[in-house]
Amino acid sequence: MADFDLMRRLTVAEGGKIILLVMDGLGGLPREQGGLTELETANTPNMDRLAREGSTGLSIPVTRGVAPGSGPAHLGLFGYDPLVYDIGRGVLEAIGIGLDVGAGDVAIRGNFCTVDASGNITDRRAGRIPTEEGEKRVELLKDIKLDGIDIQIAAGEGYRFAMVLRGEGLNDDVQDTDPQATGVPPLPAVASSPAAERTAALANQWLAAARERLRGHEPANMVTLRGFATDPNLPKYADVYKLKAACVATYPMYKGVSRLVGMKTIETDLHFSIQDEFDTVAEIWNSYDFVFCHVKYTDSRGEDGNFDAKVKVIEEVDAALPILLNLNPAVMIITGDHSTPATYRAHSWHPVPTLLWAPGTHMTDRAQAFGERDCMGGALGQFLAVDLMPMALAHAKRLVKYGA
Repeated sequence: MADFDLMRRLTVAEGGKIILLVMDGLGGLPREQGGLTELETANTPNMDRLAREGSTGLSIPVTRGVAPGSGPAHLGLFGYDPLVYDIGRGVLEAIGIGLDVGAGDVAIRGNFCTVDASGNITDRRAGRIPTEEGEKRVELLKDIKLDGIDIQIAAGEGYRFAMVLRGEGLNDDVQDTDPQATGVPPLPAVASSPAAERTAALANQWLAAARERLRGHEPANMVTLRGFATDPNLPKYADVYKLKAACVATYPMYKGVSRLVGMKTIETDLHFSIQDEFDTVAEIWNSYDFVFCHVKYTDSRGEDGNFDAKVKVIEEVDAALPILLNLNPAVMIITGDHSTPATYRAHSWHPVPTLLWAPGTHMTDRAQAFGERDCMGGALGQFLAVDLMPMALAHAKRLVKYGA
C-alpha cells in the first residue's frame, strides 16, 4: 500500500504529468466457457498499441475474493487502503452533489424505488427514472421535519439522491435499508451499535414520512437509504503526493471521493459524452499535474447484463483516446475500479485489467492487446490497487531514492 509518511518523504513537486483513466467496472467474463470477455471482444486499436508499448497487469481492488463497492475501489486506486479508510457511500454521494458534510454530521445516499400495494419492492431503481423525475420527488421530501435535526437533501443522477443530517448525538453506525432484492419490503434502519440507536430511529421517522409523500407517485413511490457515513478527514493529495490534482467525472459519487482526497472537481454535465470528458481533460491539462478521468457506463452496462453494450462503451473510449494521448502525458494508466461482468450483473472479485504506459520508464512485456488474458502475463503482475499510485509517481519521476 502507499505508506503516506514514506510518500511525504519521497515525493517531489516536479516531474511528469499523470492521467488516470478509469473505466468503471472494466473487468469482465466470457459469455461462454473459453470465449472472450467484453474487453477482449472490443475493437480497441489504441489501447492495444499502448499495451504492446507499455506494461500490463491485473489489480486487486481490496483483497483477493472480495467484491468492492465503488467508493472503496476508487480509494484503493487513489492509494488509500480501503480496509483502513472505510468510507460510507453517503458521504461520497453527498459531497459529490455539493452538500456540506461536517464533523458529527451523518450523510446518507438514497435510492428511489418502486413498491407494490403490499409494500414489496418491484424495482430497486424505480425503472431508472430520469434525473428530472428524481428532482421532482426530492421536492416532495424537502419539507420533512425531524426534532432537533437540520436536514439537507438534494437530487443526484437518475434515481439517486443524498441527504445530510446535522444535530447533536448522531452516529453513522446504521445498516442500509435496501434489501438488495425484489419481492420483499424495504428494511427498517437498524443501529449496529447502541450509540447509533437515535440516528436509526430518526431515519425510520423520516422513511415513514417519505412513504406518505411518495404514495401514488409511481414508479418512484418509495426510497431506500444506504451508506450512512460521516466525514473521514482523509489525508490530501497535495500533502501526501505533492500533486495538483483534478477530477473529470459526471456522476456525483466519483466527484465526492475525489473531493475527499483533495482533488479539484471540474464542472461537468451528466449528459457529457466520453469525448466531452476527454475534451474537458484537454482544456484543464496545463493547470494540473494529475488528472483522474472517470467513465461510468462500462459499469452500468455490466450491471444491466448487456454484454454488447459494454463492448460498445469500451470501443467509444478507445476511439476518443487520441484526445488524451495528444496531451503527451508522462504516465497514462488505463484500468477499472473493479470488475462488473455482464454475465454476473454485479460488481465481482475478479482482478482488473491494468495498463501503464510511460514512454522511457516502463518495462514492455509480451502483451499484444489490452485484455484480461494478456494482462495475466504482464510485467506488473497481480498487485493491490493501493500500489498503483506509487508506481505512477515513480514512472513520472516524482519519487526520490529511499535511503543512502
